[in-house]
Amino acid sequence: MLLRDGLTRLLQAFDFDVVEAVDNGPDLLPALLRHRPDVAIVDVRLPPTQTDEGLKAAIAARAEIPGLPVLVLSQHVEPLYARELLTDHAGGVGYLLKERVADVEQFVATVHQVASGGTAFDPEVVAQMMARRKPLAGLTAREHEVLRHIAEGRSNAAIAARLFITEKVVSKHINNIFAKLGMPPSDDDNRRVLAVLMFLDA
Repeated sequence: MLLRDGLTRLLQAFDFDVVEAVDNGPDLLPALLRHRPDVAIVDVRLPPTQTDEGLKAAIAARAEIPGLPVLVLSQHVEPLYARELLTDHAGGVGYLLKERVADVEQFVATVHQVASGGTAFDPEVVAQMMARRKPLAGLTAREHEVLRHIAEGRSNAAIAARLFITEKVVSKHINNIFAKLGMPPSDDDNRRVLAVLMFLDA
């Protein structure tokens, strides 16, 4: 309840129009379908069972409204939930640990990113997945690093700044990644989402 109330105040302070703040799983799906929000911020665990009601409602809503932007908040790293969100291969998804809300500027930027159809995964989620898996076959160490930053939702410019290389070099690495993952050239930004899905499933 405290998190919900705090998020409501935070979002309103940054000029977001909060259409409804739902406090339980059964009410969430109807609310999402009724309001069709520009972005839904959903707690994975909601009453009555405190298991995965929030996630299930978000996935069901995206099945009814393809591409409905959803930013999921979780207390702990649960990579299965991150994969679940991407199974429809559409953008507009994010997965953050609740502690990230404390970094207000970054959190608000992530909300905007997901609302605009982008993907954003908590660095800790990405790090734990990488620790449990082998690198994607065929990718160089640098390409693997670039893909990790894509999974965290960073733009080409942000990746370039992180890796101290030019955007042109980042674009070259990304094109190489797409080619090695068997993704033909396309104007559709979903290739980034598909690449992240492969990364999460690896």
